[in-house]
Amino acid sequence: MSFLVIGECVADIVPAPAGSGAADRVHPGGSPANVAHGLGRLGRDVTLLTQLADDDAGRLIEARLRAAGVRVEVGERPPRTPSAVVGLDADGRAAYRFDIAWTLTGGAPAGPAPDHLHIGSIAAVTAPGAAAVLAETERLRAHATVSYDPNVRPALMGGHGAAVSRVERCVALSDVVKASDEDLAWLYPDEEPRAVAARWRGLGPALVLVTRGAAGSFALGRDHLVEAEALPAAVVDTVGAGDSFMSAVLDGLAGRGRDALGALGADDLDALLRRASAAAAVTVSRAGSQPPDRAELEAVLRGDALRSGRAR
Repeated sequence: MSFLVIGECVADIVPAPAGSGAADRVHPGGSPANVAHGLGRLGRDVTLLTQLADDDAGRLIEARLRAAGVRVEVGERPPRTPSAVVGLDADGRAAYRFDIAWTLTGGAPAGPAPDHLHIGSIAAVTAPGAAAVLAETERLRAHATVSYDPNVRPALMGGHGAAVSRVERCVALSDVVKASDEDLAWLYPDEEPRAVAARWRGLGPALVLVTRGAAGSFALGRDHLVEAEALPAAVVDTVGAGDSFMSAVLDGLAGRGRDALGALGADDLDALLRRASAAAAVTVSRAGSQPPDRAELEAVLRGDALRSGRAR
Protein backbone atom coordinates (compact mmCIF):
# COMPACT_ATOMS: atom_id res chain seq x y z
CA MET A 1 0.00 0.00 0.00
CA SER A 2 1.32 3.45 -0.92
CA PHE A 3 1.06 6.64 1.11
CA LEU A 4 1.44 10.23 -0.04
CA VAL A 5 1.90 12.96 2.57
CA ILE A 6 1.71 16.61 1.51
CA GLY A 7 2.97 19.25 3.90
CA GLU A 8 5.70 21.23 5.52
CA CYS A 9 9.10 20.39 6.91
CA VAL A 10 10.32 22.51 9.82
CA ALA A 11 13.66 22.70 11.63
CA ASP A 12 12.76 22.58 15.34
CA ILE A 13 15.36 24.58 17.27
CA VAL A 14 15.64 23.82 20.99
CA PRO A 15 17.71 26.61 22.59
CA ALA A 16 20.44 25.62 24.99
CA PRO A 17 19.94 26.73 28.61
CA ALA A 18 21.15 30.28 29.17
CA GLY A 19 24.75 30.35 30.34
CA SER A 20 25.30 26.64 29.68
CA GLY A 21 27.75 27.17 26.86
CA ALA A 22 26.04 24.36 24.95
CA ALA A 23 24.88 24.69 21.35
CA ASP A 24 21.22 24.88 20.40
CA ARG A 25 19.78 21.53 19.32
CA VAL A 26 18.17 21.26 15.87
CA HIS A 27 15.62 18.50 15.31
CA PRO A 28 13.98 17.77 11.95
CA GLY A 29 10.27 18.46 12.34
CA GLY A 30 7.04 19.65 10.76
CA SER A 31 3.90 17.64 11.47
CA PRO A 32 3.36 16.18 7.96
CA ALA A 33 7.06 15.40 7.63
CA ASN A 34 6.97 13.68 11.01
CA VAL A 35 4.01 11.55 9.91
CA ALA A 36 5.86 10.54 6.75
CA HIS A 37 8.96 9.78 8.79
CA GLY A 38 6.93 7.65 11.21
CA LEU A 39 5.39 5.69 8.34
CA GLY A 40 8.82 5.15 6.83
CA ARG A 41 10.16 3.91 10.18
CA LEU A 42 7.29 1.40 10.22
CA GLY A 43 8.34 0.12 6.81
CA ARG A 44 5.58 1.70 4.77
CA ASP A 45 5.85 2.85 1.14
CA VAL A 46 5.61 6.62 1.61
CA THR A 47 6.32 9.77 -0.39
CA LEU A 48 6.44 13.29 1.05
CA LEU A 49 5.65 16.27 -1.18
CA THR A 50 7.12 19.29 0.56
CA GLN A 51 9.27 22.42 0.34
CA LEU A 52 12.92 22.48 1.45
CA ALA A 53 15.68 25.01 0.95
CA ASP A 54 19.15 23.99 -0.15
CA ASP A 55 20.63 24.90 3.24
CA ASP A 56 22.00 23.05 6.27
CA ALA A 57 18.58 22.56 7.86
CA GLY A 58 17.03 21.40 4.58
CA ARG A 59 19.80 18.88 3.99
CA LEU A 60 19.52 17.61 7.58
CA ILE A 61 15.76 17.08 7.26
CA GLU A 62 15.94 15.47 3.83
CA ALA A 63 18.71 13.08 4.89
CA ARG A 64 16.72 11.96 7.93
CA LEU A 65 13.61 11.31 5.85
CA ARG A 66 15.48 9.39 3.18
CA ALA A 67 17.25 7.31 5.85
CA ALA A 68 13.82 6.16 7.02
CA GLY A 69 12.90 5.12 3.47
CA VAL A 70 10.75 8.17 2.64
CA ARG A 71 10.81 9.39 -0.95
CA VAL A 72 11.12 13.17 -0.80
CA GLU A 73 9.61 15.25 -3.61
CA VAL A 74 10.55 18.92 -3.28
CA GLY A 75 7.90 21.02 -4.96
CA GLU A 76 9.79 24.29 -4.63
CA ARG A 77 12.98 25.50 -2.99
CA PRO A 78 12.21 28.43 -0.66
CA PRO A 79 14.97 30.89 0.31
CA ARG A 80 15.41 29.15 3.67
CA THR A 81 14.03 26.06 5.35
CA PRO A 82 11.16 26.90 7.73
CA SER A 83 12.09 26.86 11.42
CA ALA A 84 10.45 26.89 14.82
CA VAL A 85 12.09 27.79 18.11
CA VAL A 86 10.81 25.27 20.64
CA GLY A 87 10.22 26.07 24.29
CA LEU A 88 9.65 23.22 26.76
CA ASP A 89 7.77 23.61 30.04
CA ALA A 90 8.48 21.64 33.23
CA ASP A 91 6.43 18.69 31.93
CA GLY A 92 8.19 18.56 28.56
CA ARG A 93 5.27 20.11 26.65
CA ALA A 94 6.39 22.06 23.61
CA ALA A 95 5.46 25.56 22.47
CA TYR A 96 6.70 27.04 19.18
CA ARG A 97 7.76 30.38 17.66
CA PHE A 98 7.68 30.05 13.87
CA ASP A 99 9.55 31.44 10.89
CA ILE A 100 7.66 29.74 8.07
CA ALA A 101 5.94 30.28 4.74
CA TRP A 102 4.05 27.74 2.63
CA THR A 103 3.90 28.55 -1.08
CA LEU A 104 3.53 25.17 -2.81
CA THR A 105 1.94 25.43 -6.26
CA GLY A 106 2.53 22.02 -7.82
CA GLY A 107 0.58 18.80 -7.43
CA ALA A 108 1.45 15.21 -6.61
CA PRO A 109 4.47 13.64 -8.31
CA ALA A 110 3.92 11.79 -11.58
CA GLY A 111 3.11 8.11 -11.36
CA PRO A 112 0.37 5.91 -9.96
CA ALA A 113 -2.07 7.55 -7.57
CA PRO A 114 -1.41 6.74 -3.90
CA ASP A 115 -3.69 4.45 -1.94
CA HIS A 116 -3.81 6.92 0.93
CA LEU A 117 -3.23 10.68 1.20
CA HIS A 118 -2.39 12.45 4.46
CA ILE A 119 -2.61 16.24 4.86
CA GLY A 120 -2.48 18.57 7.80
CA SER A 121 -1.03 21.33 9.90
CA ILE A 122 0.25 24.58 8.42
CA ALA A 123 0.25 23.35 4.82
CA ALA A 124 -3.48 22.60 4.74
CA VAL A 125 -4.65 26.03 5.89
CA THR A 126 -1.92 28.59 5.09
CA ALA A 127 -2.16 30.61 1.87
CA PRO A 128 -1.05 30.49 -0.79
CA GLY A 129 0.10 26.87 -0.68
CA ALA A 130 -3.04 25.49 0.98
CA ALA A 131 -4.93 25.92 -2.30
CA ALA A 132 -2.63 23.38 -3.97
CA VAL A 133 -3.02 20.95 -1.06
CA LEU A 134 -6.82 21.12 -1.18
CA ALA A 135 -6.91 20.82 -4.97
CA GLU A 136 -4.82 17.65 -4.79
CA THR A 137 -6.97 16.28 -2.00
CA GLU A 138 -10.15 16.82 -4.00
CA ARG A 139 -8.54 15.19 -7.04
CA LEU A 140 -6.99 12.18 -5.33
CA ARG A 141 -9.81 11.26 -2.96
CA ALA A 142 -11.69 9.65 -5.85
CA HIS A 143 -9.10 6.86 -5.67
CA ALA A 144 -7.44 7.26 -2.27
CA THR A 145 -8.57 7.39 1.33
CA VAL A 146 -7.65 10.64 3.10
CA SER A 147 -6.52 11.54 6.62
CA TYR A 148 -6.12 14.93 8.25
CA ASP A 149 -4.56 16.34 11.41
CA PRO A 150 -5.17 20.09 11.97
CA ASN A 151 -2.19 20.35 14.38
CA VAL A 152 -3.32 23.87 15.22
CA ARG A 153 -0.67 26.58 15.43
CA PRO A 154 -2.63 29.66 16.60
CA ALA A 155 0.05 32.17 15.56
CA LEU A 156 -0.25 30.98 11.95
CA MET A 157 -4.00 30.37 11.70
CA GLY A 158 -5.16 33.93 10.97
CA GLY A 159 -8.64 35.03 11.98
CA HIS A 160 -10.43 32.50 14.16
CA GLY A 161 -13.65 32.19 12.17
CA ALA A 162 -11.85 31.77 8.85
CA ALA A 163 -9.47 29.25 10.42
CA VAL A 164 -12.36 27.13 11.69
CA SER A 165 -13.94 27.17 8.23
CA ARG A 166 -10.68 26.04 6.60
CA VAL A 167 -10.24 23.25 9.13
CA GLU A 168 -13.80 22.04 8.67
CA ARG A 169 -13.34 21.97 4.90
CA CYS A 170 -10.38 19.63 5.39
CA VAL A 171 -12.38 17.51 7.83
CA ALA A 172 -15.17 17.13 5.28
CA LEU A 173 -12.69 15.86 2.65
CA SER A 174 -11.26 13.23 4.98
CA ASP A 175 -11.98 9.64 6.01
CA VAL A 176 -9.84 9.72 9.17
CA VAL A 177 -9.25 12.81 11.32
CA LYS A 178 -7.00 13.10 14.38
CA ALA A 179 -6.83 16.15 16.64
CA SER A 180 -5.55 16.93 20.11
CA ASP A 181 -7.71 18.30 22.90
CA GLU A 182 -5.57 21.46 22.68
CA ASP A 183 -6.44 21.80 18.98
CA LEU A 184 -10.14 21.52 19.77
CA ALA A 185 -9.91 23.95 22.69
CA TRP A 186 -8.56 26.64 20.37
CA LEU A 187 -10.99 25.90 17.54
CA TYR A 188 -14.08 25.50 19.74
CA PRO A 189 -13.39 26.95 23.20
CA ASP A 190 -16.95 26.41 24.45
CA GLU A 191 -17.44 22.80 23.31
CA GLU A 192 -16.48 19.46 24.80
CA PRO A 193 -14.13 17.29 22.69
CA ARG A 194 -16.69 14.49 22.33
CA ALA A 195 -19.27 16.92 21.01
CA VAL A 196 -16.81 18.29 18.46
CA ALA A 197 -15.81 14.77 17.42
CA ALA A 198 -19.46 13.85 16.87
CA ARG A 199 -20.07 16.98 14.81
CA TRP A 200 -16.95 16.33 12.73
CA ARG A 201 -18.11 12.77 12.16
CA GLY A 202 -21.28 14.25 10.73
CA LEU A 203 -19.23 16.17 8.15
CA GLY A 204 -18.09 12.93 6.52
CA PRO A 205 -15.15 11.12 8.16
CA ALA A 206 -15.62 7.48 9.13
CA LEU A 207 -13.32 7.92 12.13
CA VAL A 208 -12.36 10.81 14.42
CA LEU A 209 -9.61 10.38 17.02
CA VAL A 210 -8.79 12.79 19.82
CA THR A 211 -5.59 12.69 21.87
CA ARG A 212 -5.56 14.07 25.42
CA GLY A 213 -1.93 13.75 26.50
CA ALA A 214 -1.57 11.91 29.79
CA ALA A 215 -5.37 11.53 29.94
CA GLY A 216 -5.30 9.12 27.00
CA SER A 217 -7.30 9.21 23.78
CA PHE A 218 -10.60 8.25 22.25
CA ALA A 219 -11.86 7.13 18.86
CA LEU A 220 -15.33 7.78 17.48
CA GLY A 221 -16.36 5.54 14.61
CA ARG A 222 -19.70 5.28 12.91
CA ASP A 223 -21.11 2.92 15.54
CA HIS A 224 -18.71 3.00 18.49
CA LEU A 225 -16.91 5.32 20.91
CA VAL A 226 -13.80 3.74 22.45
CA GLU A 227 -11.44 5.28 25.01
CA ALA A 228 -7.86 4.29 25.87
CA GLU A 229 -5.45 5.22 28.62
CA ALA A 230 -2.03 6.64 27.82
CA LEU A 231 0.83 4.20 28.30
CA PRO A 232 3.14 5.05 31.20
CA ALA A 233 6.36 6.67 30.00
CA ALA A 234 9.16 8.79 31.40
CA VAL A 235 8.54 11.98 29.43
CA VAL A 236 11.63 13.68 27.98
CA ASP A 237 9.53 15.95 25.74
CA THR A 238 6.31 15.73 23.75
CA VAL A 239 7.73 16.86 20.42
CA GLY A 240 6.24 14.71 17.65
CA ALA A 241 4.08 12.55 19.93
CA GLY A 242 0.85 13.37 18.11
CA ASP A 243 2.50 12.77 14.73
CA SER A 244 3.81 9.40 15.91
CA PHE A 245 0.28 8.57 17.09
CA MET A 246 -1.01 9.49 13.61
CA SER A 247 1.61 7.38 11.82
CA ALA A 248 0.69 4.36 13.91
CA VAL A 249 -3.02 4.93 13.22
CA LEU A 250 -2.38 4.98 9.48
CA ASP A 251 -0.17 1.92 9.75
CA GLY A 252 -2.90 0.09 11.67
CA LEU A 253 -5.56 1.04 9.12
CA ALA A 254 -3.45 0.27 6.04
CA GLY A 255 -5.35 -1.58 3.35
CA ARG A 256 -8.82 -0.63 4.57
CA GLY A 257 -10.86 1.17 1.99
CA ARG A 258 -13.58 3.72 2.63
CA ASP A 259 -16.27 1.10 3.25
CA ALA A 260 -14.05 -0.89 5.63
CA LEU A 261 -13.22 2.23 7.63
CA GLY A 262 -16.91 2.78 8.15
CA ALA A 263 -17.34 -0.77 9.44
CA LEU A 264 -14.69 -0.64 12.20
CA GLY A 265 -15.90 -2.36 15.37
CA ALA A 266 -15.15 -1.59 19.01
CA ASP A 267 -12.36 -4.19 19.14
CA ASP A 268 -10.78 -2.70 16.01
CA LEU A 269 -10.81 0.77 17.56
CA ASP A 270 -9.43 -0.50 20.85
CA ALA A 271 -6.50 -2.22 19.10
CA LEU A 272 -5.89 0.88 16.99
CA LEU A 273 -5.72 3.16 20.02
CA ARG A 274 -3.40 0.77 21.86
CA ARG A 275 -1.07 0.73 18.86
CA ALA A 276 -1.06 4.49 18.44
CA SER A 277 -0.67 5.11 22.17
CA ALA A 278 2.33 2.79 22.27
CA ALA A 279 3.98 4.70 19.43
CA ALA A 280 3.38 8.01 21.18
CA ALA A 281 4.76 6.64 24.46
CA VAL A 282 8.01 5.63 22.77
CA THR A 283 8.30 9.07 21.17
CA VAL A 284 7.83 11.06 24.39
CA SER A 285 10.47 8.91 26.10
CA ARG A 286 13.26 10.42 23.99
CA ALA A 287 14.24 13.89 22.82
CA GLY A 288 12.75 15.29 19.63
CA SER A 289 10.47 13.53 17.18
CA GLN A 290 11.92 10.02 17.18
CA PRO A 291 9.09 7.58 16.42
CA PRO A 292 9.53 3.84 16.85
CA ASP A 293 10.38 1.43 14.09
CA ARG A 294 8.22 -1.66 13.70
CA ALA A 295 10.34 -3.84 15.97
CA GLU A 296 10.25 -1.25 18.78
CA LEU A 297 6.50 -0.78 18.44
CA GLU A 298 5.77 -4.49 18.49
CA ALA A 299 8.03 -4.92 21.53
CA VAL A 300 6.02 -2.33 23.46
CA LEU A 301 2.74 -3.91 22.42
CA ARG A 302 3.96 -7.33 23.55
CA GLY A 303 4.82 -6.23 27.06
CA ASP A 304 6.99 -3.97 29.15
CA ALA A 305 9.67 -2.98 26.67
CA LEU A 306 9.15 0.74 27.13
CA ARG A 307 9.48 0.76 30.91
CA SER A 308 12.48 -1.55 30.84
CA GLY A 309 14.26 0.82 28.43
CA ARG A 310 14.43 -1.53 25.45
CA ALA A 311 12.40 0.78 23.17
CA ARG A 312 15.24 3.15 22.50
